Amino acid sequence: MTNAPSSWRLTTIAVLTAIASGCQSPPKKGDDATIVIGFSMDTLEEERWQRDRDLFVARAEALGAKVLVQAANGDDSLQSSQAENLLTQGVDVLVVAPHNGKTAATIVKSAHKMGVPVIAYDRLINDSDLDLYISFDNVKVGEMQAQFLVDRKPKGNYVLVGGAPTDNNALLFREGQMNVLQPLVDKGDIKIVSDQWAKDWQAEEALEIMENALTRNDNQVDAVVASNDALAGGAIQALAGQKLAGKVLVSGQDAELSGCQRVVAGTQSMTVYKPIRSLAERAAESAVSLAKKQPITDATRRVHNGHKEVPSILLSPISVDRSNVASSVVKDGYQKLDQVYRDVPKDQWPPM
Repeated sequence: MTNAPSSWRLTTIAVLTAIASGCQSPPKKGDDATIVIGFSMDTLEEERWQRDRDLFVARAEALGAKVLVQAANGDDSLQSSQAENLLTQGVDVLVVAPHNGKTAATIVKSAHKMGVPVIAYDRLINDSDLDLYISFDNVKVGEMQAQFLVDRKPKGNYVLVGGAPTDNNALLFREGQMNVLQPLVDKGDIKIVSDQWAKDWQAEEALEIMENALTRNDNQVDAVVASNDALAGGAIQALAGQKLAGKVLVSGQDAELSGCQRVVAGTQSMTVYKPIRSLAERAAESAVSLAKKQPITDATRRVHNGHKEVPSILLSPISVDRSNVASSVVKDGYQKLDQVYRDVPKDQWPPM
């Protein structure tokens, strides 16, 4: 070999290098290799999002795909860098549950530069050339929350505790809530005595908002439109401090265990159950279809994100109160009967 011509040696080295690098490169899009899905999540700190991850991964793997999951825990710049990392690992499709629906537009742009389609999971990504949006009908969620309270308290002082203003869903919930409340406000039947947003959906923020609302209104509050169960928990903590828990109506959403426990205990009036299994599994199925360049036939809705009418799949939520916790949330296996009714005498448990 040492006596071989230098040009032959260089050619041999080049061929060997190309073979080695080819073995390490990610699979090309559209070949027979395993589909790789990147799942960029805002957070895994809440019970609800851990369920999303587990259900999504299980369904994707059942379809023969591999899922790479990263969570940013509410950090926009970290989520952006994590998404870039997933792209460099050669994912075939990117699924994003954004912390900030506006700043996440850069993730879509980066993915499309690499020929990777993007699905917005549960929360819309604004101002972007998004490929698919899958969520629940979040305006309907807000309408359910407000309507439940209005049916039981058509007149009085209302407190509104909204979610993170960076989350497009929080805005949609408020839109739905006001669809119900505004006509009654205009009539003078309902007075909104406090209307604030809780940063990053933090229960501590809801606690402070509620404490301030009670102080300003001498505890004269009839209903609290809390946009999810965490915020409901914070508001109820403030109400309990004034011995008003169970006397003031409080909405919620997500059917979290703590929320369901409060519903059956009577301190939280309702929650909205969004069957996460349907969302996660349909998203996983859509991700595999997009990776295979197959059409998403059930994306029959369109949601405008500021840039385009995004093909969308919007699933139906379910209003849950004490009367149907067992027949909805528990029956679906989303929560367990003995955990939901843990603090309720066993002779009061519903038959299953």
